[in-house]
Amino acid sequence: MKEVKSSLSEWEKNSLKPWISKHPERESEFKTRTAGIKVARLYTPLDLEDSYTDKLGFPGAFPYTRGIYATMYRGRLWTIRQYAGYGTPRETNQLFRKLLSWGQTGLSLAFDLPSQCGYDSDHTLAEGEVGRVGVAINTLRDMEEVFEGIPLEKISTSMTINATAPIMLAMYIAIGEKQGTNISRLSGTVQNDILKEVVARNAWMLELEPSMKLAVDIIEYCTRHMPNFNHISITDYHFREAGADSVRAAAFMFADAMEYIRWTLKRGLGVDDFASQVSFFLGSYMDILEEVARFRAMRRLWARAMKNTLYAKDPRSLQFRFAACTGGSMFTRQEPTLNLVRGALSLLAIVLGGAQSAWVSGYDEAYEIPSPEALRFGVRTAQIIGEETNVANVVDPVGGSYFIEWLTDEMETRIQEEINNIESRGGALECIRNGYYQNVISECAYQWQKSVETGETVIVGQNRYVEKEEPDLKTYEPDPRRRKKALENLAKAKRYRDRTRVREKLAHLREAAEGGKNLMPYIIDAVKELATVGEISDTLRDVYGEYRQR
Repeated sequence: MKEVKSSLSEWEKNSLKPWISKHPERESEFKTRTAGIKVARLYTPLDLEDSYTDKLGFPGAFPYTRGIYATMYRGRLWTIRQYAGYGTPRETNQLFRKLLSWGQTGLSLAFDLPSQCGYDSDHTLAEGEVGRVGVAINTLRDMEEVFEGIPLEKISTSMTINATAPIMLAMYIAIGEKQGTNISRLSGTVQNDILKEVVARNAWMLELEPSMKLAVDIIEYCTRHMPNFNHISITDYHFREAGADSVRAAAFMFADAMEYIRWTLKRGLGVDDFASQVSFFLGSYMDILEEVARFRAMRRLWARAMKNTLYAKDPRSLQFRFAACTGGSMFTRQEPTLNLVRGALSLLAIVLGGAQSAWVSGYDEAYEIPSPEALRFGVRTAQIIGEETNVANVVDPVGGSYFIEWLTDEMETRIQEEINNIESRGGALECIRNGYYQNVISECAYQWQKSVETGETVIVGQNRYVEKEEPDLKTYEPDPRRRKKALENLAKAKRYRDRTRVREKLAHLREAAEGGKNLMPYIIDAVKELATVGEISDTLRDVYGEYRQR
């Protein structure tokens, strides 16, 4: 180190100083794009204080900084899982088949807003939203049509659903059983992260405490019956899309995770019973090296928290398994084809950061839900990075970079400080109740927008190098006939079901809810009798009450 320090001093005197005197740097100081961390000109071994084994170690071993698997993508590439679904179940089924034919290796199902919030397509609040941002699901018949001809035993499915997650998971289970698959063999993920919905998306249904109870019902049910299924995917993506910076969003996610774990432990499960199927969903934006460092820091944070705070013993409980998506809010309406570049670079950050599953937002993100063409570009982008660039041929190819390791340490420190701050305020639930999360996100969003409007943060095509021509872009156009089709399917299901059996199953669900039981078996029974999403949700609303913003 003495030799490095001496050489650095000599370089600064003889090379750097005379060069800068003639060629000034572009800015007086440089910072990372979202966290605003000041970045030095150069990093050397002098910036890395701790030992290799303490901070880095090896892939597949504690503290998992370099990846959760020993060979990472040398074994197999990440799961390519474009987020998709719109209109009717038939249209979504056709879209899924296209995606699989293009080489996608997993499915990710998008639900429309009425389905997310517990309303049937014939509800007055559903008008104008049926099938718009995802597929309309009213009964088990709709879900069966979505997965017609797709063997659930052979492919994993991610369902981005939260308030009505128990209902949609129940339908997925029923389809698996109908296909002859033992549900213990089903693989996939249900998001089931209601805390971030209340803060960042407003797609809630029940009061906070019963919402947490339902989330734990899923965790407990999957732990006992579906060991290959990720029963929760705790999210920082939506915090970032709402405006939070990269540090705060990560801290909110980890604080939420601790809240879910505390509630699950109170249910009587041990941490090693369920922690191996806890997963995460992250956003990746344009500062590639900041994102890579953040992903690596989060792996280390999770491993240390699980081992040192929650005393997990199973190595799988320490592994931070995550899916990631390129941040949709960074995609612009101006020159949307530039979003192809943004998507590719952000996906590269995800891959260098060691994700297990990933997708690229559609280049038409700023206009509508992704068109089939945009989805195909997303799949092809992943295939090019995986098959042509060779970045997947080495485990943690950025490991050992002085800057990456310094920034990983810095991200870890800052995220942990904010986690400690949240815990000192009473934890995630209390911080959501008193508006702390919301206030922080609002301030971050304001500061970001101000930096964009002043030009401090450059967005090519939007605030620099601006073209005035309107783009010629084909976008998804909602068809009002889709609501008519959804209503027809709903009416048909109601006409042919046994109404007495439906009333009986909903009554059993109400009794179980009032008695504090795990509701998953009762919801599964109800969906099998073609009880609707709205009917089941109304039963739960009657018992628990609907959430109201305060």
